[in-house]
Amino acid sequence: MDAQIENAIEIAWNASSSQDLKNQAFEFLNQLRANPQAWQVCASIFTRTPRSSDIVRLVSLEIVNHAVHSQMLDGPGLAFLKQSLLEYIGRNYSGDAQAAVDPPHLQNKLTQTLTYLFVSLYKEGWESFIDDFLALAQKVDNLPGVVLYLRVLGSIHDEIADLMLVRQGHESKRNNDLKDLVRERDMSKIAQSWKDLLARYTNRDDGVVETVLKIIGKWVSWIDIHLVINEEVLGLLLPLVGRANAAGGEDKVRNAAVDTFTEIVAKKMKASDKIDMIMFLSLREIIAQLLASPPLNEWKGTPRYDTDLAEAVAKLVNMVMTDLVRVLEDSKAEADTRAKAEQLLRDFLPSLLRLFSDEYDEVCSTVIPSLTDLLTFLRKVGTLPPTYSEMLPPILNAIVLKMRYDETSNWGNEDEQTDEAEFQELRKRLQILQKSVAAIDENLCIEFLSNLVANMFSTLEQQGSRMDWRDLDLALHEIYLFGELALPNMGLAQKSQPSTIAAERLAVMMSRMVESGIANYPHPAIVLQYMEICARYYKFFEDQQRYIPQVLENFVRLVHHDHVRIRARSWYLFLRFVKTLRAQVGNIAKTVVAAISDLLPIKAELAGNDADDDMSSDESDHSADAVFSSQLFLYEAIGCISSTSATPPAEQALYARSVMEPLFSDMSVHLERAKAGDAQATLQIHHIVMALGTLANGFAETSAQPARRPQPAQAVSDEFSRASEAILIALSQLNGSDEIRAACRSAFSRLLGVLGVAVLPQLPQWIEGLLSRSSSKDEMAVFLRLLEQVVYNFKGEIYNILDLLLTPLLERVFGGLSEPIAGTDDEIQLQELRREYVSFVQVILLNDLGGVLVSASNQAIFESLVSSIINIAKTLTHGNLVPSRIAFNVLARMAAQWGGPDVATIGDNPVATGAAAPAIPGFDGFMIDQFHGLCWTVLQDAGFRPGSDAQSRQILNEIVGIQQVVYAKTGDALVRHMQTVTFPPLGIDGSEYLRVLTTSVDRKPVVTWLLGLLKGRR
Repeated sequence: MDAQIENAIEIAWNASSSQDLKNQAFEFLNQLRANPQAWQVCASIFTRTPRSSDIVRLVSLEIVNHAVHSQMLDGPGLAFLKQSLLEYIGRNYSGDAQAAVDPPHLQNKLTQTLTYLFVSLYKEGWESFIDDFLALAQKVDNLPGVVLYLRVLGSIHDEIADLMLVRQGHESKRNNDLKDLVRERDMSKIAQSWKDLLARYTNRDDGVVETVLKIIGKWVSWIDIHLVINEEVLGLLLPLVGRANAAGGEDKVRNAAVDTFTEIVAKKMKASDKIDMIMFLSLREIIAQLLASPPLNEWKGTPRYDTDLAEAVAKLVNMVMTDLVRVLEDSKAEADTRAKAEQLLRDFLPSLLRLFSDEYDEVCSTVIPSLTDLLTFLRKVGTLPPTYSEMLPPILNAIVLKMRYDETSNWGNEDEQTDEAEFQELRKRLQILQKSVAAIDENLCIEFLSNLVANMFSTLEQQGSRMDWRDLDLALHEIYLFGELALPNMGLAQKSQPSTIAAERLAVMMSRMVESGIANYPHPAIVLQYMEICARYYKFFEDQQRYIPQVLENFVRLVHHDHVRIRARSWYLFLRFVKTLRAQVGNIAKTVVAAISDLLPIKAELAGNDADDDMSSDESDHSADAVFSSQLFLYEAIGCISSTSATPPAEQALYARSVMEPLFSDMSVHLERAKAGDAQATLQIHHIVMALGTLANGFAETSAQPARRPQPAQAVSDEFSRASEAILIALSQLNGSDEIRAACRSAFSRLLGVLGVAVLPQLPQWIEGLLSRSSSKDEMAVFLRLLEQVVYNFKGEIYNILDLLLTPLLERVFGGLSEPIAGTDDEIQLQELRREYVSFVQVILLNDLGGVLVSASNQAIFESLVSSIINIAKTLTHGNLVPSRIAFNVLARMAAQWGGPDVATIGDNPVATGAAAPAIPGFDGFMIDQFHGLCWTVLQDAGFRPGSDAQSRQILNEIVGIQQVVYAKTGDALVRHMQTVTFPPLGIDGSEYLRVLTTSVDRKPVVTWLLGLLKGRR
C-alpha cells in the first residue's frame, strides 16, 4: 500500500499528469483521508529511511494530521504515533553531524502534528512534552533542536491561546484547562529557556533571538507577568532595543524587541498594576532614547530613515497611551493611580505627537487610535483643568500641520495618484481629529485657524507666486473646513444655532481670499481649492454681492484651465456657484455665454475596446465620456444664468436660441449617418439630446420649488418647443436605440419645466416614441412616472389630450404586463411596471380626471383596465405587495366615483335608505361581484399574512376601505350577498362581521375583526 500511496501523490502533484489520472489520484487520496487505518501507513512513509520525496512526505503527514485532528486515533494509536515521531525527531533534530533536518515547509507540518498531539496527550499520555523538546534545545550547538522547540512553542500558543480565533464552548474549556496545566507544570522552565536562549544566541544568531522575542510577545498575554517583568529579562531585552546598526538597514531583532514591550504593555491587568508596570519598565526613557537614536532622528528625511523601527515604536506608544486613557476613564481607579496616569499622559504626549507628525503616513496612522481615545476622553471631562487644557494647542498644531502636503509630493502627477488618494483619506481622518478638538475647545480652534489663515494671506501679499503652494493649500483646506465651526449641525458637537464668532471669522477669511488675487496663483491645486470654497460658501456671496462679478470672472477664466482635472471639476463648480446665486448674479448671460461658447461644441468619441473598466476618477477625466458628462454642467449653468429674474424673457429666449442653434445644425448633419447605423453618429445624437435636456433643466430650475411649476414665459416655451420637436424627430428615426430612447426620456422629463402646456399637443408623439415595441418594462415604468408628473402639473388642461392618448398608452402597458418572465431581472421590472401603472391610474383619479377612463374614446378598454388592476391587487408575491396595496386603493376610488350616492350610513345606528343608483348602469352589481369578491379571495389566500407582515397589514386596511365604500354605495344588497354567497362557503356566521362593518366609521375595528378571523382559521 505504501507504493500505491506514493504513486497517487506523485501523480496528483505532477504537472505533466493527465487530468483523468489526476482526478483518480485525488479521489484515492480523499478516500485515504477518510480511512481510519491509513494514518499508520502515512506516518511510516514520513518517518522511514531512506526518505521519499518532499511532496510525498508532506501529503502523508497531512493525512496523519487530519486523522489526529479528527480524533480518529484511539489511545494506543496516539501513543504509537508519539513514539514514532519522538524517535524520528531524536534521529534528525539532535544536532548530530549526520542528521538531516527537514526543509521549512515540512517542519511547519511536523510542528502542526506535534501540536495536535500536545492537545490530545499533554494532560495524560505525554506529560513530558515540554521537557522532551526543551532537552533538544538545551543540547550544546543544536540549532535545529532550538528552532523546532521554538516552532512548537509558537504553534501551541496559536492553537490554545490565540484570541483572534473564535472557539466553540468545548474547545474554549479544553484550551483553558491546557493553559492551566502548562502554567502549573512547565511555565517556569519555559520562561527560563527564553532567558537562556537570549543569553546564548544574542550577537550569534539573530534569527533565534527574533523568534524568542516573538514567542515571548505571544505567550505574555496568558502567563504570570513576573516571569518576563524582572531585572534578568530586562537586562537581556534592553540591549536589544538599544543596539545600534551602523549599516543603517532594517534591524529585525531590535524591532521585535520593541514589539515585545508592546505586547507586555498590552497584557490585561488592574489599573494600578498597569501603571506600576509602565513605570517599572522605564518606557518613557526607552521611547525617548529610540526617538533620539540615529535611525529616527539623525537620519530623518534621508533614505536611511528606519520606517520599520518608527512604526514599531509608534505601536508601543499607541498601546501605552491607550492604556493610560483607559485608566483615567476607569471610575474605580484610585486617586493615586489616576494622578500617576495623568503625569504619564503628559510625559508620553510629546512622543505621541512626534510620531503623529512623522513624515511617513503609516507611522502617523499607527498612533491615531490612541490620539482619538485621548480626545474622546477630554470631551467627556467637560470643563478642562489646566493639566488637560494645555495639551490641546500642541495636539491641534500637530493635526493641522499633518494636513499639509509634504515636500516630496507633486500634486496632479499621474504617477502619484495612489499616494494622492491615500493622503486625502488621511486628511479625512485628521479632519475628524480636528473636529474632536473643536468639540472640546471651539474658541481655541477658531483662534488658531484664524491666525493660520491670516498669516498665510500676509505671506502671500509679501511673496506672491513665490510662496510655497503647500502652505497656501493648507490654509485654503482649513478655510474649506472652517464652515463646520461656523454653520449649525456640522461639527461633532451638534449645535442648532451657528457660531456667531466663527461665522464672522469665516466672512473675514472669504473677503481676504477673494481680494487676495489667489485665483491667479499658478499652481492648479490652489485655484481648485479656491473654486471649491466659493461654491461651498455661496451664502457669503448672498450677503456680499459686490464680490460676485469678480468671482464669476475668475470662474469663466478657470473653466478654460489647461489641467484636465481642474477643467472638468471647474465646470461642475461653476454650475454650483451660479445655480445657488442665480437670484443675485443679474443679467450677465450675454457676457458669460460669449466667454464659454468655445467649450460647448460636442464631440462624441466611441470608447476603445481596451478601455480599462477600473480607471480611477482622475484617469477617467481624460476619457471623452467623462469630458462630456462634465460638459453638461456648462449647459445647465448657461440655463441658470440665462433665466435669472433680471433677464427679460425675450433675452432669455435669445440666449437659449444662440446655444441650441448649433446643436440643431449638428443634429441634422449626423442624423442620416446615425440612421444608417453609424455608431459614432448615434452617440453624437445622444449627446446633443442630453445637452438640450440639460440646458432646459437649467432654465427650469428655481431655488424654491413651488407646489406646481409656474407657466414659463411664452418666448422661452416657444424656443424649447423647437428643441422638443428636434428631439422627437431623432426619437422617431432612431427609436431602436436604447441609448437614444434613454436620452430622450431624460430630456422629456427636463423639458416639462420649460414647455408648460406646450408639451400637451406633443404627448402622443412622446408616447409613440418612448413606448415603442422595443421598449422594456423598465422604460415603460419610468415613462409612466413622468406622465404622472404631467398629469399633476397640467390637470386643468390635460383632459382632452389624455382622452386621446389613454387607449394607445394602456394598450402598450397591457402588452408589457403580459410579457413572459425570463429571470429575476424581468420579475423586478414587472413589479416596477405594475407599481407605476396603478400609481398612474391613481393620479388620474386623485386629480379629478376619472371621467377620462370611462369616456366614449376609452370605454372599449375600461373592462381590461379594471381587470388588470384586480389581477395586480390579488398578486401577493414578494415584491408585489406595494402595487397590490395601491391597486386596492384605486378600486376603492373607482367605487367612490362611479358607485353613485351613498344609500347606507355607517354608524352606531346604521341606516340603509334605498336601492343603489350607480353613475354607470350595473356598476353596483359589478362592485359587489368583483371588488367585494376580490377582497374575500385575497383574505382566503394562504400567502396573505397581515398578522405578521406590515405591508400585508396595509393591504388589509385598503380591503376594509373597499368594503366600507361598497356598503355605503349598495347597502342591503351587499349584506344579502354576503349572507347568501360570501359566508356559507366559508362556514362562518357573518352577523358579527356585518355588525362591525356597518357600525364602525373607523377602519381599525374591522381590521381587528378580520385579523382575528384569519388567526383562527390558520
